[in-house]
Amino acid sequence: MDDITAAQTLIRTLDLTSLGKDDNEFKIEALCEKASTKYGNVAAVCVYPKFIPLVKRLLNGTDIKAATVVNFPDGGWDFDKLRSEIREAVKLGADEIDAVFPYKKFLEGDEETCENFLRTVKEECGKKHTLKIILETGELQKMSLIAKASQMCIAHGANFIKTSTGKSKISATPEAANIILETIANSQKNVGFKASGGIRTFEEARKYLVLANSIMGGKWPTAKHFRIGASSLIDDLLAVLNRG
Repeated sequence: MDDITAAQTLIRTLDLTSLGKDDNEFKIEALCEKASTKYGNVAAVCVYPKFIPLVKRLLNGTDIKAATVVNFPDGGWDFDKLRSEIREAVKLGADEIDAVFPYKKFLEGDEETCENFLRTVKEECGKKHTLKIILETGELQKMSLIAKASQMCIAHGANFIKTSTGKSKISATPEAANIILETIANSQKNVGFKASGGIRTFEEARKYLVLANSIMGGKWPTAKHFRIGASSLIDDLLAVLNRG
């Protein structure tokens, strides 16, 4: 795949993200202004729940989804709080929910809590809202654990498996992506993949696109199955495209 085709694909599969402590309406407005480009729209804009109504208003009339995060970033196991967060996000208009897997419980070997978490988020999201499970692969570290967690997500109906919150010391890596993609491929289920955390340049993002093409096939990486979560990446993608 040439640079232009790759950059266009990456823009259209981008979850343009702002999850900073200093986020405000002006910052989210500036983010949304970048969401529609002459090369195509991003897949989604991902913000904290309180900014969803603003995103919905600014992107009204486009095909861009409003995404948000729950159980973020710590991956807790208070299911009443989890249900409340998802219901509030849905009420505010979220199309997509990125939920953090209780990776600390998983590392302790408490699979029952993890399965209860997955059942809860799937029940609350239902069929109308895209559910992305954030594994926090930099904390799981071992490839065997990443594969096992991915299998659990697939078994419980996750729409996407996502690498990271972007808040841990180690975020997305090609090695973790490879394991997740291979697990999805082996399952033969209709599950997508999202890389997120520390991806700032075209060359960094392209690694994940090449992996997805290699493992899943060249027609698979569309917004339906493949996402990159990032904030500043879009500037580099546009620079590549503008150079031609």
